[in-house]
Amino acid sequence: MVTNEDVQRFINSIQAASTYDFTDYSERSFKRRVEKLLVDNGIDLNQLTYKLSKDKVFLEKVVRDITVNTTELFRDPEMWITLRYQILPKLKKNKSIFIWHAGCSSGQEIYSMLILLNEMGMLDQAKVFATDINSEMLEKSKAGVYKYRFNLGYLDNFDKVIRENPYNFEEKFDVPYEKYFDIDKVKDTITMKQFLREKAVFRKHDLVKDGNIFYSKFDLILCRNVIIYFNNNLQNRVIDLFGNSLYRDGFLILGAHESILGQASNSFDRTKGFYKKKQF
Repeated sequence: MVTNEDVQRFINSIQAASTYDFTDYSERSFKRRVEKLLVDNGIDLNQLTYKLSKDKVFLEKVVRDITVNTTELFRDPEMWITLRYQILPKLKKNKSIFIWHAGCSSGQEIYSMLILLNEMGMLDQAKVFATDINSEMLEKSKAGVYKYRFNLGYLDNFDKVIRENPYNFEEKFDVPYEKYFDIDKVKDTITMKQFLREKAVFRKHDLVKDGNIFYSKFDLILCRNVIIYFNNNLQNRVIDLFGNSLYRDGFLILGAHESILGQASNSFDRTKGFYKKKQF
């Protein structure tokens, strides 16, 4: 059984051997991840902390393992529907639209956004940036190749957001999957089209310490199912970063079970699951 003291030892070991700082991550979620690390590697905590101090390659692998988050094509379709009909139309008048996917994981969210923007005739206007602390996930995002059978169920999400209009059930959009990705059932792959893969800018980024590395304001920031792993102190710091990185009237989107609490909430108005930056 991993204790709070064990978690702190683990965090201290990583901090002593690298620039990574997991001090303000949620203890509960970290306990589970440390327990899994010990089982997967067949070692105890003493062996784990020793190896972290001596083996940089192992340390990077451990960081990748504990920061992997799952995502899917058009995850939470209701959010994408609101984005399509309520939020993005407000930005269409802009000459350029700056979008940041923070904590992009394996990239399905980015491709979902690019597909939606293209269907709305907004892709050329968009400047899309994607970041993650996990180098392996960034490479997977850039490649844009996913398991077909794993994602088969999520093609229903594509249909709900791209092919259907929830405000007019008689209206259907004839958008073939082949317009945006190639499906190879034999190889069990879905591969995003090259014009999508070339659109986004990918960068490694640590929300704990890196700040806004793009030196740009954004119209829209998405950080979904990331801050749920942070404690309240770190959550507020990250929300402040996003607030400072948004244009006035810019929008922030969090995960379905995430919210802005405390002092940071004073900078936003919440509407339909979206946070709109207040004008001051």
